[in-house]
Amino acid sequence: MLTEHHIAVIKSTIPLLVSAGPELTRHFYQRMLSHHPELKHIFNLSHQKSGRQSVALFEAIAAYAQNIDNLAALTSAVERIAHKHTSFNIQPQHYQIVGTHLIETLRELAKEDFTQEVEEAWTAAYLFLADVFIRREDEIYSQNQAALGGWRGTRRFVVSRIQQESDSVASFILVPEDGEAVMDYLPGQYLGIEVKPTNSEYREIRQYSLSAAPNGHSYRIAVKKLNDEHGGTVSHFMHDHIKEGSVVDVYAPAGDFYYLERDKPVVCVSAGVGVTPIQAMVQSLAKAGKEQLTYLYACPSPSDHVFCDETAALVQEHGWHQQVWYEEGATGQYSSGRMNLADVSLPTDADFYLCGPLPFMQHIVKQLLSLGVASESIHYEVFGPFSSANA
Repeated sequence: MLTEHHIAVIKSTIPLLVSAGPELTRHFYQRMLSHHPELKHIFNLSHQKSGRQSVALFEAIAAYAQNIDNLAALTSAVERIAHKHTSFNIQPQHYQIVGTHLIETLRELAKEDFTQEVEEAWTAAYLFLADVFIRREDEIYSQNQAALGGWRGTRRFVVSRIQQESDSVASFILVPEDGEAVMDYLPGQYLGIEVKPTNSEYREIRQYSLSAAPNGHSYRIAVKKLNDEHGGTVSHFMHDHIKEGSVVDVYAPAGDFYYLERDKPVVCVSAGVGVTPIQAMVQSLAKAGKEQLTYLYACPSPSDHVFCDETAALVQEHGWHQQVWYEEGATGQYSSGRMNLADVSLPTDADFYLCGPLPFMQHIVKQLLSLGVASESIHYEVFGPFSSANA
């Protein structure tokens, strides 16, 4: 049970966490994965190498400590993480492992500062938070299993078609091997895809946004072939080894970033392969007959433009407004350089949906706020370990 005394002790350890910084979570991951190498089938090893996962976990731990007396402030973060966990098939026993190694990491790094009182407080705090996640994740698993065309755990899907969308991005159309229906999803959500790359000792799980409106019988994802320095183990495998007819294991749709109809104009803003969840929204809005939509997109060059023809056809059919920026090679109706919202006539009372690289979204959020858009009207998705675009 988490008591007021435990909360006070946790708050008192914040300076200790700050001084340890991301080294705390680097130590934690090294410790846990050395004792439980089977977890390397779950954790993104590319993020481990880059340090992104360690930084994200440290920020989450620090936020929990800082808000432990106001947990309502963490509701959106808990929902985001719980959805992500279901796409990795995280189970209650995993929380026991994580808890053990988190406490031992604190003991090893804090040393004499890690008193019995501190251990008891952090143990109680961790168990409380773990219970919140376990309960919420079980709800998501159960809802997915009960849905029409839903399932729990992995389900085998066949790649029925592969379509090149740009020089580096390809779409994969997935149909269930069992031939049964597939559950609907909210436009903006993603799938967990599990594969065994030929050059990897472990199975790897990645999340890819669903890039088409729900249709009840197939899913579409778009995968960018990453440069080697950005860790492209799975993306290279998908592009180079997955063919039409290949089978992949798929976890049910998840994600807390999705379109929500509020009878307002909509502005969709994306860059590069960040267009994938936006495309599902655009297709869904087309089906719903949405009248007021502004589509803004940026990419390095015409050869990087994802869903170019598909989007142009939807924009023309529905009379929407579209503006596209190329950093180089812009001709005709397209703009040159970085996306500048001062050049666009925007409905400031709209809902804004953003997805793209973090610096891009920070750049856009700053512009939107300066134009008087309310922060609660700005919704965004960050690929990989979560970071805030409100920087």
